Amino acid sequence: MSAAPAIVVEHLCKRFGQFSALDDVSFTVGRGEIMGFLGPNGAGKSTLIRVLCGLLSPSSGRAEVDGINITKDPDGVRRRIGYMSQKFSLYSDLSVVENLRFFGGIYGVAKSMIDQRIAYAVEMAGLQGREGDLVADLAGGWKQRLALGCAILHQPAILFLDEPTSGVDPGSRRRFWNLIHQLSAEGVSVLVSTHYMDEAEYCMRIALIAAGRLIALGPTSELKQRNIGGAMLQLDCADIGNALDIVAAVQGVRDVAVFGNSLHLIVDDAAHATTAVSASLVQQGINDANLHGINPSMEDMFVHLVRTNRTEAR
Repeated sequence: MSAAPAIVVEHLCKRFGQFSALDDVSFTVGRGEIMGFLGPNGAGKSTLIRVLCGLLSPSSGRAEVDGINITKDPDGVRRRIGYMSQKFSLYSDLSVVENLRFFGGIYGVAKSMIDQRIAYAVEMAGLQGREGDLVADLAGGWKQRLALGCAILHQPAILFLDEPTSGVDPGSRRRFWNLIHQLSAEGVSVLVSTHYMDEAEYCMRIALIAAGRLIALGPTSELKQRNIGGAMLQLDCADIGNALDIVAAVQGVRDVAVFGNSLHLIVDDAAHATTAVSASLVQQGINDANLHGINPSMEDMFVHLVRTNRTEAR
């Protein structure tokens, strides 16, 4: 296996008129690595994947996929990758095996290998005994795994997954990620985009992207420790709206955000902040507050980083 990175991206930009969908993005993906791109809808995740797949030309910067320059040889890139989008085009009026055979032909799988590869995909998707069923009759999770099987029929070294689990139930999402880790163990490099914060925990490294800019990159545990940079408290009370303004003004509270029916606070010192916040709330007539320490989640970190970057950009 080559020691060179599977994907190299340097100062990549993509503009549509005056709008920057990607703004100076740089990173690498190692062989067999699962790299997750996490961000809200419209952050630039799909644009990035389409550029790296050779479907869109970058405005500036450079990128190589499996050693091939995406601008100079986009067709060469597409021959070496697997691609699965949120709306992967399975044919509903064809059977499971007919879809697999069709995509095997598109990807140029040798006739001597096609039956073996189809059998592998059917087993991977858990569709043994349903090879003749129409895709229209399959549940969403099975369609998703079948789509993945179609994308890897030609045994690509690199796999791009663009929000592949959107709209799929949690159990099916978990089974799908088990398959991704199996492919990674076999040496396949995976770049996957998602807006599900919990899916970041399945990735070896995660890149946080917002408004086309890479705002953080690294293993999830390292990102939380490095970017939160303080203790986290959760505040529960009836009047969250009023409490938000009170808490934000307390010295030692560096950031506060609404999470459901609670507030999450990033503070310099948990003990000092607990005392100061509680006193301020009581002074302002809020006597039902429950304040306790919590471990920061990916969502906590992402919200904090987005808010911080917005402030710095002003």
